[in-house]
Amino acid sequence: MKRGFYTIMSAQFFSSLADNALFVVAVELLRTDGAPAWQAAALVPMFALFYVLLAPWVGAFADSLPKGRVMFYSNAVKALGCVLMLVGSHPLLAYGVVGLGAAAYSPAKYGILTELLPASRLVKANGWIEGLTIASIILGVVLGGQLVAPEMAELLLAGQWPGVELPAEGAILALIPVYLLAGWFNLHIPLTRTRRRPMPRNPLALLPDFRECNRRLWRDKLGQISLASTTLFWGVSGNLRYVVLAWAAAALGYGTTKAAALVGVVALGTASGAVFASLRIRLDRAPRVIPWGIGMGVLVMAMNLIDSIWVAVPFLVFMGALGGFLVVPMNALLQHRGHHLMGAGRSIAVQNFNEQLAILLMGAAYSAASSWGLSAFGAVTAFGATVTLVMWLIQRWYAWNLRTFREEMSRLKVIARRDK
Repeated sequence: MKRGFYTIMSAQFFSSLADNALFVVAVELLRTDGAPAWQAAALVPMFALFYVLLAPWVGAFADSLPKGRVMFYSNAVKALGCVLMLVGSHPLLAYGVVGLGAAAYSPAKYGILTELLPASRLVKANGWIEGLTIASIILGVVLGGQLVAPEMAELLLAGQWPGVELPAEGAILALIPVYLLAGWFNLHIPLTRTRRRPMPRNPLALLPDFRECNRRLWRDKLGQISLASTTLFWGVSGNLRYVVLAWAAAALGYGTTKAAALVGVVALGTASGAVFASLRIRLDRAPRVIPWGIGMGVLVMAMNLIDSIWVAVPFLVFMGALGGFLVVPMNALLQHRGHHLMGAGRSIAVQNFNEQLAILLMGAAYSAASSWGLSAFGAVTAFGATVTLVMWLIQRWYAWNLRTFREEMSRLKVIARRDK
């Protein structure tokens, strides 16, 4: 890998570390304030909101500037969201601002991989990025849980910072320097020779362009399969973070600190599956991992049978590994097709729009169902059944494409095998 790739990995690690720690801290802040349970569940769709609303513009913005600079600006917006929580803004609104920064960050983070590396290294690069991202999720949720633990909270509040009175507020203050460190790495990401595409003077002019990019990716015979798979995966797994917190409380009697560690256990499995996929799966063979997604859905439903931590830990590791083995090849294939069809930034914006729309809709449905009394066990069953059914339909869709568009599928796979 080129040296700049490791700078990208460092920036991504610290930014994602802070994001995931902040999620746990925001959940604890709402619980401390006595907010109803649906508000904690609503954190996930609030984070996804700007991914959906700004999708037509963030991809073009990422393509108009050096992507390291875009990532720096995005981390600054995330730090601003932390500050808003500290000065009294509602946690849901402030967390939405953090989501705004993340929405601008993602097209630059993934788009620069296609600018920096050849197609033959995209699966391996995605394996490293996803593996490192999952490692940051593991450490992030554990860090967030530890920051709100009584012992650490006592240390954080000892400084008597103005306006910082609750343990969760002290934890938020501690996360701001992590975003600043990620920003420092962003400024050291190398420039690439990819031609910049300036933003149009009329922002509304990007709406037809985005609609066309979205249509083009969904009509591509390989792109549609990978986009459908990653949309489902992130729609479910994005909400599964909170579902696991709620399930750990209901099934094992865990509080925020211990439940956060179990979210990290799932992420540990995902990291191992991601790395294994990066070593074993070639780009043109990415759709072969679809059956593992069906198995993952079955395992999600089987969580309801677990009532022991000794069974839960290896079970969650294996379930996460199936998810990592699925998402890395499909994500790399989607980036590859998007880069050929419309450019890196725009393709990632289309991907984010679809994936975050799934997170938003599923999260809103789960938040509403929670306010109506849906239990954590019912949520686990619903999410698992959704994964199983939809992944089976995607498998049938891919088989139909192979039979009906044989020449086109062969041509696309040849392109995927090329290095340039």
